[in-house]
Amino acid sequence: MKRIAILALALFIAGTACAQAVYREQRRTLFELLPVRSSDIVFLGNSITDGCEWDELFDNRHIKNRGICSDRTTDVLGRLDPIIEGHPKRLFLMIGINDLAGGATPEEVVANIARIIDRFRAESRWTRIFIQSILPVNGRDFDAYKSHYAHADRIVPTNELLQALCAERGITYIDVWSAMADEEGLLDKRYTNDGLHLLGEGYLVWRDVLKPYVK
Repeated sequence: MKRIAILALALFIAGTACAQAVYREQRRTLFELLPVRSSDIVFLGNSITDGCEWDELFDNRHIKNRGICSDRTTDVLGRLDPIIEGHPKRLFLMIGINDLAGGATPEEVVANIARIIDRFRAESRWTRIFIQSILPVNGRDFDAYKSHYAHADRIVPTNELLQALCAERGITYIDVWSAMADEEGLLDKRYTNDGLHLLGEGYLVWRDVLKPYVK
């Protein structure tokens, strides 16, 4: 029975990874075809960005969602061309939690985000860039994303380095972490059902933090 259970778990994990890879390719190839224009506001990131209907949330038809689940900073670097070529008006970036879950250091995450900034500065200099803090996670009340919870202690140091990078580069840093964290520094369970991703109410909180910058 134990062998059967282990085999079933392995097959489930493999099937999930395969489905995720299929979805990611679907999303990436679609974004390569959809235009980005100079009047657009681009939201770029991983599944946390991917999971929201940003244009509806802000009632703004110029907002384009370019989030893809499971993305890391290196993935974003590899798919910047269609976005940069459109010279969007604004870019809102949140990325890095999957890097940390995979064992990357805060310094490695921030170095790659600096590379993303540099590409925009070199090739789309009129795009105004907004770097958002990485959100907290919650491994106390949930158990679905153990690798993310296990590296939660790297989130705040990464955010501190991101804030310093933004100050150095003259870029706006937006602290979303504080609006989402409970008194223990965990993702508030009111805003999530798995300790990593957001429920609708969580997106409303995020929207309210961004309102002064989305114009």
